[in-house]
Amino acid sequence: MSDNMVQCISPVDGSLTAERPLASAEDIGKACRAARAGQADWRKLPVEKRAEICNRAVDAMLAMADEIIPELAWQMGRPIAYGQGELNGFAERARHMIAIAPQALANIVPEPKNGFTRYISREPLGIVFTIAPWNYPYLTAVNSIIPALMAGNAVLLKHARQTLLVGERFAQAFEAAGLPEDLFHNLVLSHGQTAELISGGDVDMVCFTGSVPGGAAMEEAAAGRFIGLGLELGGKDPAYVRPDAALGNAVENLVDGAFFNSGQSCCGVERIYVHEEIIDEFVPSFVELTRQYVLGDPLDEATTLGPMVNAGSAEYVRGQINSAVKAGATVHIDENTFEKSKAGTPYLAPQVVTGVDHQMSIMREESFGPVVGIMAVSGDEEAVTLMNDSPFGLTASIWTQDENAAATIAGQVNTGTVFMNRCDYLDPALAWTGIGHSGRGCTLSSLGYEHLTRPKSFHFRVDTGA
Repeated sequence: MSDNMVQCISPVDGSLTAERPLASAEDIGKACRAARAGQADWRKLPVEKRAEICNRAVDAMLAMADEIIPELAWQMGRPIAYGQGELNGFAERARHMIAIAPQALANIVPEPKNGFTRYISREPLGIVFTIAPWNYPYLTAVNSIIPALMAGNAVLLKHARQTLLVGERFAQAFEAAGLPEDLFHNLVLSHGQTAELISGGDVDMVCFTGSVPGGAAMEEAAAGRFIGLGLELGGKDPAYVRPDAALGNAVENLVDGAFFNSGQSCCGVERIYVHEEIIDEFVPSFVELTRQYVLGDPLDEATTLGPMVNAGSAEYVRGQINSAVKAGATVHIDENTFEKSKAGTPYLAPQVVTGVDHQMSIMREESFGPVVGIMAVSGDEEAVTLMNDSPFGLTASIWTQDENAAATIAGQVNTGTVFMNRCDYLDPALAWTGIGHSGRGCTLSSLGYEHLTRPKSFHFRVDTGA
């Protein structure tokens, strides 16, 4: 591979899936100038007209499903059985943000004051730079792209090398929808070029989804530029199963929350605290359901667990598991029963680990893979203490039939979203946000528009007499 080419190597079989040249300095400059010029006209377009175009873009993306779903499998290993789910989620988020835009972007008018006209408008920022990851390549990108356009901004997209083709699909959808061509630019960039674009003063907002070190690099690049910076970073999301939980429902949903997408989800369940009264019933049920996964080729309809994104990521998770076992933990899945699971490959069997504690990496550091640790707790107080014993704070879930108890516990957990009796889902009507190493800023909901606009106050005195 030459220095000016970016390659996507498939986790399916190690083959070359896509290869694209890096954008040149001339390409980047041209895109920025075009976006700036196009945005000046786009912001004047009524929000209803923007909505028509953005809805057509959603339609166009969905119309490409038969091509997109196998592309996803080849690029990042998502089983084709679940590919439509990502597109459905993409559409759900996009449609919601389009629908609420007129109200969310409307002027804020304070109480009347005699002799004055006063209001606050929401002005577009200019150019929004979205830097999207590979694990949910459509879902994460749409969180900022559609709202940014609806708010009157232009958008530059830099997608992960592992999902090179996703940016091109966005471009195709917007072209089919009739979006003015200057308003969206898909750029293939290196890390260095990305930092230079941020530090160069050509963008007005950065929306980054990725790792904690990546977030730190974004902050460094943006230093002194006084631009907005939205960061959705890592997670070590906990679940707490109370003794009154509906056990079957909790097991079914937490297994899915831990292992969907091979555990490669920032809001996936990575640690579970189960009340000591029910843990002896919970763990065997959890293990039995986990054993039913089919690890294999993601292009096979029967596969329910695909490969991790690369062999290095799988080896990192294996290392966490082995370290926990050496420290006294117990694993409940025989990896040999999953024929495809082999060291040195991206294919890794799901694993359930008990006998863990917070001295172990598996309960403290993000795994981002198909493994979950389960601990017994004596009650709500201990559960809250352990749930909060983490530098991350993206989501947490509470499993109980007592909503009042859940509300009390939720108020004590340091996280961006708290679920009761569900997990691993983004409701576009609610703010998506995190604390600590999970990042800062907000996407989705009406609050998401506040990060893609700036307030401008109008204070007119209308009684001009003496």
